[in-house]
Amino acid sequence: MAAIELRNIVKVFSDKRRGRDLLTLDNINLDIEANDFVCLLGPSGCGKSTLLNIIAGFEQATSGRTLVGGKQVERPGSDRGVVFQQPTLMPWLTAIDNIAFHLKLKGVGKAERHHRAMEFIDLVGLRGFEHHHPSEMSGGMNQRVGIARALLMNPSVILMDEPFAALDAQTKLEMQEELVAIWQKRRCTIVFVTHSVDEALVLGNKIVVMTKRPGRIREAVNFDLPRPRDITSPEFNDAKRHILALIREESTRLAQAS
Repeated sequence: MAAIELRNIVKVFSDKRRGRDLLTLDNINLDIEANDFVCLLGPSGCGKSTLLNIIAGFEQATSGRTLVGGKQVERPGSDRGVVFQQPTLMPWLTAIDNIAFHLKLKGVGKAERHHRAMEFIDLVGLRGFEHHHPSEMSGGMNQRVGIARALLMNPSVILMDEPFAALDAQTKLEMQEELVAIWQKRRCTIVFVTHSVDEALVLGNKIVVMTKRPGRIREAVNFDLPRPRDITSPEFNDAKRHILALIREESTRLAQAS
């Protein structure tokens, strides 16, 4: 049984202001295995984030079935941690209290919350900054807090929606390396939304290429190049050319159809 099963997923948004329906996702079928690092790759507006939100339980598909761990997804759950493009931290809380906030909601005492959170502070490399507020840390550090917060819930699946998009190039590279190291240590299943071919190839062991809206799966590319990945290697660039060719073919097909 796959960790995530998507069966005939269709999503239609109703645009009441303009009196029309917008088909966003069309007949998505995908199996994601346990411990996979899957990157959803495609142009803006193709429905990547919508598909992620359906897996998370924030959105409901118009039709089709979404299963995580064999169970139908009907709402958000602790089996799925979510990391957004912006870390959405509470500015009045320190890093450690942001990370451990859901434990506070469960009634766990402060000493125990902080004890449990420190494991994840160390995991994301924030030792020494645990008592800093978001305004006192960089964007990359705040995103580490968001990742640690998701990990503390001990989910089987982590869903990430372009979490490094707002970071500078150097910080983005560092965060990509950090995330791969965390994934290798924790062995959870990650679904990562991106529009960058290079980022998908650096991170993923499976790259799911989506079409323009309505989003369909153009191809799921398995990519098992050893880590850390050499972006100058022939194997990396062969895969990059293949994925870029898929994207160009799709763009050409749509242009001819219009």
